[in-house]
Amino acid sequence: MSEETTPDLDAETDENVQVLVPGTVIAIVDPLCGWCWGAAPALTRLAESGAVPLELLASGLFIGGRPMTPDFAAYAWKNDCRIRDLTGQTFSDAYREKVLGDLDSTFDSGPATLAFATVQSRAPGEALRALHALQAARWVEGRDITDEAVCAAVLREIGIGEDDVSAFLNEDEAVIDALNQRADLARRLMEHVGARGVPALLRVTETGVEMIESRVLFENVETIVMQVVGSQGAA
Repeated sequence: MSEETTPDLDAETDENVQVLVPGTVIAIVDPLCGWCWGAAPALTRLAESGAVPLELLASGLFIGGRPMTPDFAAYAWKNDCRIRDLTGQTFSDAYREKVLGDLDSTFDSGPATLAFATVQSRAPGEALRALHALQAARWVEGRDITDEAVCAAVLREIGIGEDDVSAFLNEDEAVIDALNQRADLARRLMEHVGARGVPALLRVTETGVEMIESRVLFENVETIVMQVVGSQGAA
């Protein structure tokens, strides 16, 4: 493994200070990333174990208005089937028909990323649950989480308060600022460790930041804690 260094933090922010604490494991994700949905059980197990502090960073990787085309839908479904077969996560017929089959929609994680960022900023203890609820709404229930109203409904369904839902819908300035800071940090960290996509799993040590092989997120969920904690001990 190459020598660790700390990424360039010239533009240091509160988010940097909060996330880059030695001992922390960082998961970089995007709500529209199928592999991130595939990693959901492992991330839940890791968070619930309390063995290491777990920080989530939304990368903003899929924010944009890519149109849904038949070719893209076919490509996405083929990839989703691979993830389903490897992880056992659900990619439902409802998703295939209502989401991938809606050629008037776009592939844009902006609304779901903002919904997640709002919960992370205002009710951080609910952030992982909110992320997984948004993911399940898409891949299990076949709902369009590129729609702000759908994202708001999902947040309400899991008990997120109306003040927080309103902050999401009104694009609260503090939330937008935190989202941008975290997305920028995610991009710099990915560049630093050479991560090419999400999910990316990183470890913060006393001397810097390094990547943990993301394959551990898709292997036996029962061993995820041992593998991550064990890899820390071996660093």
